[in-house]
Amino acid sequence: MSDLTPQSETPTPTTDKITQAARETIYLCNFRVSVDGEWLCLRELNDISLTPDPELDHEDPKDPIAIERLNLMNMAKLSIKGLIESALNLGRTLDSDYAPLQQFFVVMEHCLKHGLKSKKTFLGQNKSFWGPLELVEKLTPEAGEITASVKDLPGLRTPLGRGRAWLRLALMQKKLSDYMKTIINRKDLLSEFYEPNALMMEEEGAVIAGLLVGLNVIDANLCMKGEDLDSQVVVIDFSMYLKDGGHSSKSAEGDGQITAILDQKNYVEELNRHLSASVNNLQAKVDALEKSNTKLTEELAVANNRIITLQEDVERVKEESSFQQESRKASSADGQVLGETRKQLREETQLRLDVERELEVQIGMKQEMELSMKMLEKDICEKQDALVELRQQLEDLRAINQQLSHKSQSADLSSKQKSEAIARLEEKISQMSGTVNQLENSDKDLVKQARTLSAAAGKLLQQQ
Repeated sequence: MSDLTPQSETPTPTTDKITQAARETIYLCNFRVSVDGEWLCLRELNDISLTPDPELDHEDPKDPIAIERLNLMNMAKLSIKGLIESALNLGRTLDSDYAPLQQFFVVMEHCLKHGLKSKKTFLGQNKSFWGPLELVEKLTPEAGEITASVKDLPGLRTPLGRGRAWLRLALMQKKLSDYMKTIINRKDLLSEFYEPNALMMEEEGAVIAGLLVGLNVIDANLCMKGEDLDSQVVVIDFSMYLKDGGHSSKSAEGDGQITAILDQKNYVEELNRHLSASVNNLQAKVDALEKSNTKLTEELAVANNRIITLQEDVERVKEESSFQQESRKASSADGQVLGETRKQLREETQLRLDVERELEVQIGMKQEMELSMKMLEKDICEKQDALVELRQQLEDLRAINQQLSHKSQSADLSSKQKSEAIARLEEKISQMSGTVNQLENSDKDLVKQARTLSAAAGKLLQQQ
């Protein structure tokens, strides 16, 4: 309990020092945490009346453990409410870097650690809330999947890290409230891990479990691979909840602008992906047309060779026919040979007609190829127009970034951090600009290939 009790040498914070103490732990027994609307208020117990609250009429108002439980419950209310409102305003799936979500896990960890019994090991005393969370698997069989997943995660070496991973997986499954209610209802099992006056053993734990139901409206996608959950420093950031009207309005305005820029960035990236896919499809069509054109050229050369051969055969047959006619004049016995020659001539004529029909079919296929080339050129023109629009959007993004950088010069430390985020966005935008230039060069190559194909088709027509 050493981390729950303030040091005797710690001076009592005054109203002017609340901002400096915003990042201190919540377990300050000489302070009362209360909620004023949507804001957090820290008040010294020496400055307020110690009359018991209606909800704590059965407890001593001067009991530091009772004050800690009330403080944790109020912080949980603020954290859950702020997380739900900010997530709904954001309108997208939350990730591990989302600050209100990180603070929610910090508050939940403090709630689960409150009143934990110390277990002696060969390395010293150890406090971990992984033991109570393992009870959920015994009480609710469907929770066994989470426990198995936590044990299979690489890089988790301590029970504390496994407990933090369990909380994140339960939130993603939208079962955190159900699991917390399950273990809170079994205080006979929790007494093995918690002191009798711990938060999980009192009514404040049931209140927090009820508040967790609201988190089922949130969609979270948390990647825990590579995240160091064993050695994270968990400190409640009071600055997110303390009253500060001017700073909060500036922060909200800056957050809104950054959100708008992120949405535009996502739109540009999605458009870029679609454009890349379209260019790849066009390239595949061009390759197919090139292969078809090569095949048609080879077939046309074969057909021309056959026509030349047939023409030579016809000339030879004519010569033989004239020779046979002269021979028939000399002898009437050659009539049968002449009939066979005529029959052969008719067969050769029919073969020539077949070759001519095949040539007409080849010409029709060539015309279809030219039509496909025209459609390909039309698609290329449309993609060029899309590139122009994309470039205009990038210019608009640069203008927005410049406006935001001018505003960030007059802000405090948090505004400087946001300006660094804007700089990273500008770097990503420059990378996207390079990608767009590469796409333009690719489009130019496609146009050159289309022109080359058109020239080849024209030469083929001229040869025919």
